[in-house]
Amino acid sequence: MLPHSLLSAHFRLNLSQKIALKRLGINTAGDLLCHFPVRYGDTVEVFNIANLSAGQSAVVFGKISSLKASKGFRSRVAMADGFVSDETGRIHCVWFNQPYLAKMIPNGSLVRIEGKVSERKNKNERYFSNPKIEVVEKIPIGVGHSLFGNNGDFHGLYPLYSESRGITSNWIYHKIAEILKSGILEDLPDPIPTDILEKYHLPSIKTAIVWIHAPQKREYAEAARKRFAFQEIFFIQLSRQRAKLAYRRNHAFVIEPARSAVEKFIDRFPFQATQAQLNAIENILADFTKDQAMTRLLEGDVGSGKTAVAATTAFAVVGARPQGQSYGNLQVAYMCPTEILAIQHFESFINYFSHLPIAIGLITSSGCRKFPAKAKTSNKNGWTEISKKQLLKWTANGEIPILIGTHALIQKSVTFKHLAYVIIDEQHRFGTIQRARLVAKNSAHAKGYDIAPHFLSMTATPIPRTLALTLYGDLDLTLLDQSPAGRKTVITELVYPSKRAETYERIRQELRAGRQMFVICPRIDEPDPDKQASLNAKSVKQEAKRLKKDIFPEYNIAIIHSRMKPAEKDAVMRDFKDGKTHILCSTSVVEVGVNVPNATVIIIEGAERFGLAQLHQLRGRVLRSSHQAYCYTFSETVSRKSVERLRALQTAKNGFELAELDLQQRGAGELSGIRQWGISDIAMDALKNLKMVEAARAEATRIVSEDFELTKYPLLKAVVKLKETEIHHE
Repeated sequence: MLPHSLLSAHFRLNLSQKIALKRLGINTAGDLLCHFPVRYGDTVEVFNIANLSAGQSAVVFGKISSLKASKGFRSRVAMADGFVSDETGRIHCVWFNQPYLAKMIPNGSLVRIEGKVSERKNKNERYFSNPKIEVVEKIPIGVGHSLFGNNGDFHGLYPLYSESRGITSNWIYHKIAEILKSGILEDLPDPIPTDILEKYHLPSIKTAIVWIHAPQKREYAEAARKRFAFQEIFFIQLSRQRAKLAYRRNHAFVIEPARSAVEKFIDRFPFQATQAQLNAIENILADFTKDQAMTRLLEGDVGSGKTAVAATTAFAVVGARPQGQSYGNLQVAYMCPTEILAIQHFESFINYFSHLPIAIGLITSSGCRKFPAKAKTSNKNGWTEISKKQLLKWTANGEIPILIGTHALIQKSVTFKHLAYVIIDEQHRFGTIQRARLVAKNSAHAKGYDIAPHFLSMTATPIPRTLALTLYGDLDLTLLDQSPAGRKTVITELVYPSKRAETYERIRQELRAGRQMFVICPRIDEPDPDKQASLNAKSVKQEAKRLKKDIFPEYNIAIIHSRMKPAEKDAVMRDFKDGKTHILCSTSVVEVGVNVPNATVIIIEGAERFGLAQLHQLRGRVLRSSHQAYCYTFSETVSRKSVERLRALQTAKNGFELAELDLQQRGAGELSGIRQWGISDIAMDALKNLKMVEAARAEATRIVSEDFELTKYPLLKAVVKLKETEIHHE
């Protein structure tokens, strides 16, 4: 059997098994070998029935008999009961409120029983009450022989795999055992170079596969997981570093900013610039002086002043002349995720540039604007609406140095004369293909040579350092971890159900004072009544109705959620910003949204269902107000762990601290949007290990700098090509 051999060619699969394997993404023998255990059971817990003692937790393998549905003699509670036997004895098992088990599990089936052993003292009889039960096709390899072959108990580890309807962990276990016996590992090449394996004491691919599926010791399983975690991070880093180097191979406009003019621009800020902002500006200006395109991620906490950094560095660019010219301006493109945010940034830039003779354009699907207007306009900001044709003409001939917009910016019809700088706001998936389109935007491209614009991606999403180094390995990282002096903090309170009515009255006082409120819910619609875990999760639609009917009937309430069309969402947000709506019920779609200075209150329902960094971002929606802002986290759970997590919101210095806490407590998969990158669980565990991520990054950088095409590493080349296809930013 070979890694690419189809499972269907070697195993008899029924329809449900085929569907389950497809659901798990398993098609070949290699796919199944890469379906790693989620955890390990310890057969130190597996006992012969004769050796069981009352009070102990134990696992028993055996054959079930006399299984039937019945009712308790006194309680009349429906139940199932039967006996499980091995070669040493038998034990009674009872399942209260689960009579259906008698229909599901045929008598004579081999089963795995796990639970606590009880004893009826008056009869001196041991039994299992409500144990876990699983039908198995075979006794696990090693366990059965030892378990039934002698009078002792077997000690060792056995893997437990994630299952799907039609496929059990035990089925996966036995099929992997058969694949390994086929000799599949004999000629299996290792994609990681030997020198790297030796340097970091990692097992070979053959050893790691055996250790992860059949470890004799926990240390072997951990070593195998470490190797595969390093491998995946290493592959991602290779892809990112190749993208970074490929982009930087293009020439860029060398920009020598007029430092005194930049300092005067900063002095006009309506607040004192923080040291973090000044450092970020300095980093970007230093990159501008190089003959290679900057690729940088500006990660700024909520309210840290990213727009000010963007405006200052944009000013430095448009104040410079194109190479070899004594006239004209270099140009800046600023792309935003939504139309309403594009308008917001357009208005912010007008405030920053109003004293300068610099034209600013806006392009969205709804229309185009230009500042300053040639004639007096009715709007207070001094811009005018213009045709798209006129805007495109002025941008193409360089008359508009700064163009702000949505994805309309990368349409084929939009071209620049001297595009030197691109700023992307909250575009996590804006990648190499889009960057290539931006390179093609310059008029120089049409003349046969490429000048790549300097590239700045900005995000308000707090990302732990290990995650940023991995997902954004092709970008240099700059942090804005300070807020401007004098900015008020949001008063955050954890509200228990008993305090809900009292809290609503305090909120009413804010609304009476003319303020507005966000209400965040985990769901859009009412939950499925059959899904118990989601029954307590409040929905946007139902909560809006309840608030209007029972709590705040005198106020206008609107809803917004991810299923609405962009134009609908923009209209709702515009009404809220204009004060037509008093209360906005939403999912976390407002996590990255417009500034509404009059909104001073945010309620977060089911707060325990959100990550800490996400809660921090949501809380940031009321940070822009000049009035005192309040965040009320409503929680239906009062467990110690959930309370500790929510208390961290009150004490953490910034969002980065909360993101790190989320990573350690909940894992990378819980961080906002991370699952969409296609990173496996085993690699997500590695994101808690900064040294491993830095080592993988260092080795990837070294290899790519020495051999960009990976000519010396054909296996790596094939893997990286596949990885770039799988998780390409598009």
